[in-house]
Amino acid sequence: MERFDVRRGLINEVAENGGLAKLASEFFNDIKGSTESSFVASHGIMTSIEGSYKDGALIIDVTNIPPDFDDPEAMKLAMDTRKRWTEFLDRSTGYTSKQRGDKAKEWAKKASKAKSAISSARHFMELSENLSGDQISQADSLISEIEALLSENNNTKAAGRAEKLNKLFN
Repeated sequence: MERFDVRRGLINEVAENGGLAKLASEFFNDIKGSTESSFVASHGIMTSIEGSYKDGALIIDVTNIPPDFDDPEAMKLAMDTRKRWTEFLDRSTGYTSKQRGDKAKEWAKKASKAKSAISSARHFMELSENLSGDQISQADSLISEIEALLSENNNTKAAGRAEKLNKLFN
């Protein structure tokens, strides 16, 4: 399963133009199940493509089969499939390949920042002897909230709460 950030406002534009399934039908064959914001399809070496918009992101699950590298026709189909995939991502996210990579790095950095804040806070609480019960309670509450946000894949909010956790001990 992959997550791609979507340019602000694009989800509404796609919905106005017939939805994500209609957009996917421009690039893939065999659109099976679909709603306004999701689809199931296949094309070429991608035997299953499931996509949906969720929380301002495009969530995609793809199953690929490797092509026969000795067969020129199979390689041609694989290259066409890859081209269609890239074009679909460009249109469905509003970002180029480079921008999607940058957004993915930013997303991972937020998760890392939140996890680091949890680790630092726990270490500080172990070593410190001068913390009030209120500070420990607030820290535990923030840590629980950050962990829940991370498990929900909400890295932006988790990073924000991590900043609050860091400020608690400053």
